[in-house]
Amino acid sequence: MERKKASDFPQELLNLFDGYVHGGISRRQFLDGAQRFAAGGVTANALLQMLKPNYALARQVAPDDPRIKAESVTVQSPLGNGSIKGTLVRPANATKLPAVLVIHENRGLNPYIEDVARRLAVANFIAFAPDGLTSVGGYPGDDEKGLALFGKIDRAKMAEDFLAAANWLKSRPDSTGKLGAVGFCFGGGIVNLLAVRMGPALDAGVPFYGVQPGDTEAARIQTPINAQYAALDSRITDGWPTFDAALTRAGVPHEGHIYPGANHGFHNDTTPRYDEAAAKEAWARTLKWFDTYLTV
Repeated sequence: MERKKASDFPQELLNLFDGYVHGGISRRQFLDGAQRFAAGGVTANALLQMLKPNYALARQVAPDDPRIKAESVTVQSPLGNGSIKGTLVRPANATKLPAVLVIHENRGLNPYIEDVARRLAVANFIAFAPDGLTSVGGYPGDDEKGLALFGKIDRAKMAEDFLAAANWLKSRPDSTGKLGAVGFCFGGGIVNLLAVRMGPALDAGVPFYGVQPGDTEAARIQTPINAQYAALDSRITDGWPTFDAALTRAGVPHEGHIYPGANHGFHNDTTPRYDEAAAKEAWARTLKWFDTYLTV
């Protein structure tokens, strides 16, 4: 199947889809709005199907790749929802390594995020990708159903689940004790939240198009932050200058990168919003950041 690109769609339609993905409008409202872009026998529903993820495109590292070892684990979260399950991946023959928490979008632990964890393992990190939907049965295999489940979970308890996962990962006997976190969309916001909550215990953070904390919270951050943003994602990217200033005042090592022409979700290689050049550059910066702050 030929991969669709963002340039194949009107930007207004992509913005409408972004509103649907983030719960700002309903499926019906998206379809009603998309109707004016339906032409040439292509219906509004067909446009939705084109824009939705195709997870067959996401596999850069196969689950049975001999370079890695993957397993499902459950982490206790007494202050959250009781426990959180996830996928733990590490290089097959390594001993102690730095660890990276991988935090999903607002759909749960889908195949794209699992593949990101495997990519980190190939890069010589222990990676753990927890599923914030654990308490409602886990990622259901369908993003629209995942979004519906997402709305049923207490966000404060879910945040505690991710914090428990981070602390568990940092303290594993096969970890060096150095911990990084990378997250996408909702997960980018959680990376920022963990930086606020964990202080120096989080050694490096890379939020992709994540909501920024307020100035009071940002003043507590001691984690080196390397933030990745899309130029066309004004809803999130417009918050970077204020966050940048707060991190500067806090004396925190940080960088912010805004990719021209890129849409929200540009790293997710399962949707037309994927921007190959921006994704590769942002990923190279991610690995370099982790190498700098986790391998010393």
